[in-house]
Amino acid sequence: MIVSTPISELKVGHFVVDINEQHGTFKLTNAGHIKSINVINNLKTKGVISVSIDTSKTLIEESTSQVPKPSKPSKNKQEVIENLKQAKELFSQSKQIQQKVFSDAQHGLPLDLSPVLDITDKTIDTIFDNSDALACVINIRNKDEYLLEHSVSVSVLMTIFARFLKIDKSIIQELSLGAFLHDVGKIMIPPEILNKPGKLTEEEFTIMKSHVNHSIDIIKRTPEIPALSLEVAALHHEKLDGKGYPFNVKGEDISKYGRMIAICDVFDALTANRCYKEGFSHIKSFSILRSLAENNHLDATLVDQFIKCMGVYPVGTLVELSSNKLAIVESKNSHDPVNPIVRSFYNAEEKHYEESQDIDLSDEEDFIVKGVKPDDFNLDMNKIIEFLLMEG
Repeated sequence: MIVSTPISELKVGHFVVDINEQHGTFKLTNAGHIKSINVINNLKTKGVISVSIDTSKTLIEESTSQVPKPSKPSKNKQEVIENLKQAKELFSQSKQIQQKVFSDAQHGLPLDLSPVLDITDKTIDTIFDNSDALACVINIRNKDEYLLEHSVSVSVLMTIFARFLKIDKSIIQELSLGAFLHDVGKIMIPPEILNKPGKLTEEEFTIMKSHVNHSIDIIKRTPEIPALSLEVAALHHEKLDGKGYPFNVKGEDISKYGRMIAICDVFDALTANRCYKEGFSHIKSFSILRSLAENNHLDATLVDQFIKCMGVYPVGTLVELSSNKLAIVESKNSHDPVNPIVRSFYNAEEKHYEESQDIDLSDEEDFIVKGVKPDDFNLDMNKIIEFLLMEG
């Protein structure tokens, strides 16, 4: 039976068909059950006075309908902030070690693997424990530190991807190390070519491509470097059609791990901001990855697995909600990929920061309107993270 019910009598478990009376112009996206008290409170804030409910679809008895159903436990705010803080410190330490690696390579000194192994092991342990915070942090980019941050981020992405594919941890350690060192040869490329904002000439591109050869030479001179680490560094610019570089390796001659790092390398290059260009959105970057796979540059199956690994809205990206709030994606909902768990922090309508709030979009009327970039709202990702850390 369809009956009209005042908002004050609406309860968890009721099946709402439509809005009867309201002060505003709010519209239901679709009929459905009330899953939590928060949904009712949201309807009240929208000015809803009464709704139509289908009593035949009520899930629980009236006497207990105000008691929400048990749901999966959410992390407490302090825990999320602490994880984010530790991840930020780890990323900063990784960049410092990367700086030393580049400096040693530039001066012809042998690379000291000890701190590199230590930091990549810490990164792997962090990702195995909770990859979300670190995935969030790699979205904080300094436009003037692309070379350092790219190598660190590719190592993080490679680790996250390998864990998703259930690759053995001992192999992941070698993959992470190779990814961390994959671009060390770029320190040998003249800065005017390395940082050129426009398209490279044919001669300049030939010089740029030589960075892989330099990386191979530097890594080969490093004592006790695993063969797999050298392999992934050597293959990161090869393409399945044989038109990659430096060796024009083709098809099945490119290992699975070489195909994986190629995807991670391209994805990070696409999404990163640089001093001369803004990065693409994650959705746009996923589209480009698929296009490259269709053209037989990247492995199509692995590209689809990578996108599934990262999620429709990857952890650490910003989204605009229907409530006019900006939020950062905290974790994925495997049962509902388009409705992740987010933390709101900014009122886009009134243009000010506000107390952050955890929102599981799979349990709320609120929904993602679109993915956004900080620049769209004259915000800085570093300041956003600092704001969230200060709240802790």
